[in-house]
Amino acid sequence: MKSAVPRALRNARRIVPRASSTKSLSSSSSSSSFSRLGLGNNRSATTTLVSQHCNFSVTARLRDIDEDKDRKWSTPLAKQLAAAIELTGPIPLASFMRMCLTSDIGGYYTGAIEKDRDQFGLKGDFVTSPEISQVFGELIGVWFLTEWLAQGRQNKGVELIEVGPGRGTLMDDVLRTIQSFPAMANSIDAIYMVEASPELRMAQKNLLCGEDAPMTESKVGYHSVCKYNALPIVWTETIKSIPIASEKMPFIVAHEFFDALPIHAFELVSVPASKSEPPSEADKSSPSSKTSTPTLQWREMMVSPTPPGSTHESLNTPATQSRETPPPDFQLTRATSSTRHSLYLPDSSPRFRALKSTVGAGALLEVCPDASLYASDFAARIGGSPQHPKSKPSGAALILDYGPSDGTIPTNSLRGIRKHRRVSPFSEPGLTDLSVDVDFAGIAESATRASEGVEVHGPIAQGDFLELMGIKERAGVLAKRASQQKGEEAGKAVEKAWKRLIDRGPGGMGKVYQALAILPENDGKRRPVGFGGDVVN
Repeated sequence: MKSAVPRALRNARRIVPRASSTKSLSSSSSSSSFSRLGLGNNRSATTTLVSQHCNFSVTARLRDIDEDKDRKWSTPLAKQLAAAIELTGPIPLASFMRMCLTSDIGGYYTGAIEKDRDQFGLKGDFVTSPEISQVFGELIGVWFLTEWLAQGRQNKGVELIEVGPGRGTLMDDVLRTIQSFPAMANSIDAIYMVEASPELRMAQKNLLCGEDAPMTESKVGYHSVCKYNALPIVWTETIKSIPIASEKMPFIVAHEFFDALPIHAFELVSVPASKSEPPSEADKSSPSSKTSTPTLQWREMMVSPTPPGSTHESLNTPATQSRETPPPDFQLTRATSSTRHSLYLPDSSPRFRALKSTVGAGALLEVCPDASLYASDFAARIGGSPQHPKSKPSGAALILDYGPSDGTIPTNSLRGIRKHRRVSPFSEPGLTDLSVDVDFAGIAESATRASEGVEVHGPIAQGDFLELMGIKERAGVLAKRASQQKGEEAGKAVEKAWKRLIDRGPGGMGKVYQALAILPENDGKRRPVGFGGDVVN
């Protein structure tokens, strides 16, 4: 998500030293790919995930931590995480991210522990594109309109779906824009919002339906009626709760959603030859790393607590990160042997497998299984799949986020932000926003693998997409109107806002953010608007 300090530029946190029981990661910078995280050339080790049948409860461990007067955790969630790690051993980065963002106890989006907390806007942690200018959401609405026109103007069965809707500002602008085109507006059957946060669900309902509008609950999710055309709106916690029907035409938008999905991180290491011995009964639950010849193997990066009494100085918190927060509670370390994730995720794509031959030992990799699941779901809804056949593909998905546009696999991209400042992603869990770079090539691969009825366009820079969609012309109309109605300064504010969205300078939103589209497969006969195609009459 976007912040006063662009969220796409929230440099990944330095990984802090490991406790004395393991080799610590060096705090000195290096010219290797670890330098972005502030890592040196040394590697660290951790125990593997074990103790799946632990007899001790987390509650009991919390009492033990309460008695440890030398360790004060920065948040209730940090305390809970530490207790869990104490029992099970270091946890995968994906587990840490998921807990930090969506835990019921102090999760960033789902368990706020601060009264009247709002993650968005100048008073929150970041500002998103729809909050910067209404033109952004209007052009998304126009993009859906052009796809509806290009695909035959279906008169019913249209669905609008947004994943990670924030305050609901984007969907509000999309719906308001579509109201200007009654034929499409009347073709919409329902609106679906995929949202895990109860607080954000209510904010979206108040904006899209009105504060007095009732919200009811069912097995599917939460229901209300939109202020636009009295359309039904359904909120679900997962996209899997939204029915898939072959006659439906889904228009899906994911704006700054994929960057918040949890990732697994790995490093490729050279494992010396060792005597191959059959695992003991106790070891059979864990993968063996013993080999008879030297091999390259992936090792997962795990999260564990920092040493007690750590400070920003002892942890070498880099200058790019604010030291006004408490010292990081946690750190990354490298597993000493294979984990179940390291055995199959790095082999899940030809792009990942190629790293062994193209990079070799020291290669880094980030994999987001949830991104693949969502991309596959989008593709199945649009193009059909063996589980959900669709005789005629229809609909479209538009993904806007930040990440490499050249097919590069993201590495070392974990970032954190708090109150528009870059901070350690391991400090104040639950109060710190976490995000990563999006693997757009991976999304494209997952979508086309899930359905033969789709094709992918992009990614292209957000600045190019918005200009092709006519942002300059639309913003010009709004700026002129604002100047006439509210004065010259209001007009200048409109102009400043839209230019920020297309800024192609270093770190500019128009350069860092990318747009990618998933459409019905058409043998390359038509490119969508905003991606080099023409408006369809």
